[in-house]
Amino acid sequence: MFKNQKILILGFARSGYEAAKVLIKRGNEVILNDSKKEEFLDQDKINELRELGVKFIFGSHPDDLLDSSFNYLIKNPGVPIHHKYVLEARKLGIEVINEVEMAYRLFPDDVTLIAITGTNGKTTTTSLSFDIVKAAFGDRVFLAGNIGYPLSSILEQLKSGDIVVMEVSCQQLENLSTFHPNIAVMTNLSPAHIDFFGSYEIYKKVKVKLFQNQTAKDIAILNVENGDVLDETKRILSTKKFFSSENSINGCYLDGKDIYYYGEKILSRDDILIAGIHNVENVMAAIMVAKELNISNDIIVDTIRKFTGVEHRLEYVNTVEGRKFYNDTEATNIKCTQIALSSFDSPIILILGGLERGQDFFELSDYLEHVKSIVAIGECRKRVVQFANIMEIPVYSYEFLKDGFKKCYEISKKGDIILLSPASASWDQYSECEVRGDEFKRLVFELENGKNR
Repeated sequence: MFKNQKILILGFARSGYEAAKVLIKRGNEVILNDSKKEEFLDQDKINELRELGVKFIFGSHPDDLLDSSFNYLIKNPGVPIHHKYVLEARKLGIEVINEVEMAYRLFPDDVTLIAITGTNGKTTTTSLSFDIVKAAFGDRVFLAGNIGYPLSSILEQLKSGDIVVMEVSCQQLENLSTFHPNIAVMTNLSPAHIDFFGSYEIYKKVKVKLFQNQTAKDIAILNVENGDVLDETKRILSTKKFFSSENSINGCYLDGKDIYYYGEKILSRDDILIAGIHNVENVMAAIMVAKELNISNDIIVDTIRKFTGVEHRLEYVNTVEGRKFYNDTEATNIKCTQIALSSFDSPIILILGGLERGQDFFELSDYLEHVKSIVAIGECRKRVVQFANIMEIPVYSYEFLKDGFKKCYEISKKGDIILLSPASASWDQYSECEVRGDEFKRLVFELENGKNR
């Protein structure tokens, strides 16, 4: 498989780089094409691949590049589905796949594949599932996929009997054909990526491709409270198992403050550090993955109790003097901050603001029940102040996060949540939002150690 073939890789990025490395070492002729100019890409990786024999075409997509001499077109997931090379490949009978499909075809025998998708929650569910499975099986377990680790990158280490836990995006699912997870999880479905696929109906059909090669011997773990998930999976052949945050069901469910698995109490919601009912659902999905692998309750519960979430996404940072700190710096839009505010029922001091790009803070109006104060920061802080004043919420304005952070602690009490969920991009002051989140976490660390009071 994939030996002595002529292969065009469309799109560089991480997946293109890893796919090229694998393919060139297997004796293939590999041409990598990217519309970006070479100077804007990772020169070290380009030089590495050039030394291995990969040929590059940068800066455009020449009309005469793709012809019938190619055996495969490997498309980066982010490349549009109607790209001219994709359309031409289909005319020429050239198979169009992606890096995930290519890597899967090179798996050793008897690898257990756990694949997780969904509109929301897939990264958290994948991360927690990996942590639990890793705690049980150690070095036999690998993390891969849309979470930032191309599947190709683990091929050299992967052996028969190993376990792969991976996040699969809708763009990756588009070009999968033989991909066959033993355990597949659908966290939820809601309208998303309409610009990429053209309609919600097409998006849903692509998402359900996760289960297309499963049989009754395989497991599908599904959110029973999501109508679109149930509708789209009616005809799959997998053995279906369900989780619910609303009703006691034959599966994994939340009853009051406790999570049960087929009637057996696993843990209390109070044991979960990550906030919000959506994260309770993510935890239940991860529990169901673990149970399919016969992992003990002790390992499951111990891992969940330590899990602070995906970095920068409603990430629990620490509790200092009874105040809980959450880093949600990746909430760069109003919708994400709405979700964050819906995740708590304790008093919240909200850090809001950043780059000015006309965001409508009044879309947060229905989510302010527990917000006791707002600390406005960044370029758009004056509009945050106007919003808070109209909503009759005490507000304090600072240009920089470090100054606003001091005020948060000053006005807070034991039991309060101090939440960085800015509903704004960070480019007014930071190169990326993760830098803002790292600063927030450093300030919490300094507070814990008495340096910032």
